[in-house]
Amino acid sequence: MNNILGLLRLRIKRGINLAVRDTKTSDPYVVVTMGSQKLKTKVIKKNCNPQWNEELTLSITNLEENIHLEVYDKDTLTVDDKMGDADIDIKPYVECLKMGLDVLPKGCAVKKVQPNRTNCLSSESCCVWENGKIVQDMILKLNNVECGEIVLQIEWIHLPGSKGLAGV
Repeated sequence: MNNILGLLRLRIKRGINLAVRDTKTSDPYVVVTMGSQKLKTKVIKKNCNPQWNEELTLSITNLEENIHLEVYDKDTLTVDDKMGDADIDIKPYVECLKMGLDVLPKGCAVKKVQPNRTNCLSSESCCVWENGKIVQDMILKLNNVECGEIVLQIEWIHLPGSKGLAGV
C-alpha cells in the first residue's frame, strides 16, 4: 500500500464499428493491462457495436505508465482473435487532478486534450468537473486493425492511507 498513489476507475462504455472476426460479426471483450495488473470485461455475443458499461479499477503506482487496452473476439474452439489495441496516457488527466480544484460548476471543462501521434484519441477529449470529481471521457481509435473505437471514461479515486498525488 505504501507505493499506491490512488485508484483509477475505467468505465468501459461501448465499442463502435469493431472489426468482424467471425462469419458476419464478433464476440468482443476488452482486456486492460497496466504493469502486472490485468482486468477484462465480459464478452458481448454477436455484436460489433457492444455496450459493456463495466467499471474496472486499477491501482496506480506509476503516473508515467500507460494503460494498454486490447480488444478480442471470443472463440470457442480456437485461440481468441485480436481486434485491435490502444493506449491511454493518463498524464494530461493527472495534471488536472494536481490543480487542486475544489468547487466548479457541474460540467465545467478543466482541460481539452487533442488527438496526436502519441495518443490514441480519435477526437478531442475533455477533463470535466462532474459531481465533485474530475473525469475524462474519451474515444480511442484502435490500432493494428482495420476499424473500431472504444468509448470510455476515467476517474481518480483517492485511497485513504495512500501517498496520493501530493508531491508527485
